[in-house]
Amino acid sequence: MKKKILIINTGGTISSVRTDHGFSPSPGHLAQTLPKLISLQHPEIPEYQIHEYDPLLDSSNMTLHEWNIIGEDIFKNYHFYDGFVVLHGTDTMAYTASALSFMLENLAKPVIITGSQIPLTEVRNDAVDNLTSSLWICANSNLAEVCVYFDHKLMRGNRCRKISAQSLAAFASPNYPYLADIGINIRVKQNYVLKKTSGEINLQKISPHFIANFRLFPGFSTEVLQFILKQPVEGLVLETFGSGNAQNNNPDFLNLLKEAFNKGVVIVNCTQCLHGSVEMAQYATGYSLIESGLISGYDMTPEAAHCKLLYLLSKYKDVFQVRKKMLVNLRGEMSTDI
Repeated sequence: MKKKILIINTGGTISSVRTDHGFSPSPGHLAQTLPKLISLQHPEIPEYQIHEYDPLLDSSNMTLHEWNIIGEDIFKNYHFYDGFVVLHGTDTMAYTASALSFMLENLAKPVIITGSQIPLTEVRNDAVDNLTSSLWICANSNLAEVCVYFDHKLMRGNRCRKISAQSLAAFASPNYPYLADIGINIRVKQNYVLKKTSGEINLQKISPHFIANFRLFPGFSTEVLQFILKQPVEGLVLETFGSGNAQNNNPDFLNLLKEAFNKGVVIVNCTQCLHGSVEMAQYATGYSLIESGLISGYDMTPEAAHCKLLYLLSKYKDVFQVRKKMLVNLRGEMSTDI
C-alpha cells in the first residue's frame, strides 16, 4: 500500500501569486496546481492530502499561535498519516522548525518543512523539487524528527538557519551534517538522524513568555539592555562574540546580568558566529559571563535557543528546572561534548 502524507499548507512563497503589491499567498492555488505536476503523478509519490490554512500567511506574520496550530494538526492526525510535509515561508522557517522539534515529544514519524524562494506559479521555480523530494523522503525514510528540506539538502530542523535572501540555497546547517546524501539517489545518513523513542506522541503547546534576544556589538549601550531587563523578562538569548565572549571591563554590564540572574531570568549565551560553539572558559572575557550566571548555548542556533527557552518555560514552572534542561541535548539541537 502507498504511504499517506498530509501536506499542511501555511502559506509562504510556494503558495504565492503576483499581485500589485508583490507576491502574496493565494488560497486554493496549491490544490489547483499540484494535480497538474507530472512529477507528482509518478507511482513512487505517496498519496497525499492537503490541509490549507485560512488565512494563508507570509512567514513574517507567523507567531507562536500558528506554531501551536501546526503542532495540533500534526498531533490530531498523527495516527492517520505516515508523515507530514509543512509548506512554509522561508523567512521564519528555522524558528518554526525549531519550535516544532521541541513541541512534538516522542515523535516517531517524519515531519519535513519546506517551501521555495520562487513561487510555484513562476516558469522557473525551486518549488517543484522541494515539494516532490519532501514527499518522497517522507514516504521512503525512517526519519523520526522535524527536518527542513531545501535545495537538495535535508537538515535537522533545529540546526538550520536561513543564510540567503536571494539564492536558491537559502538554508544551511552550520554545526551539524546534512541528514542525507542527495543526488541521483537519496541516501539518509542513519548515523546522524535521531533514534526513535518508545514513548507515545505528545504535544507540548507553547504559551506566551517574555523572551528577548540581544546581539552585542562594540560600544553597545548598557542602558538599552538595562531597559529590556527592567521589563518582565523571563529569558534572554545573549548573542556574544566569538566563543561566547563579551566585555569584562564594564562593571555595570556584568552587574546587570547578575541582577537579572538573581531575579530568575534565564540567560543563554549563543555565539554570533555561523560556525562554532560557546566555550566561556576559554577567555577571561567569557569566564566573566559564567560568573554572572549565564548558561552556555554551546553550538545552538539563536533560533533554536529562543524556541527551546519558550518550550521549557511552557513546560516547567521552576526556573531552576528550566536552566538545568537548557543544558540537556533534547532533540539533537546542540553538541555538549565539544
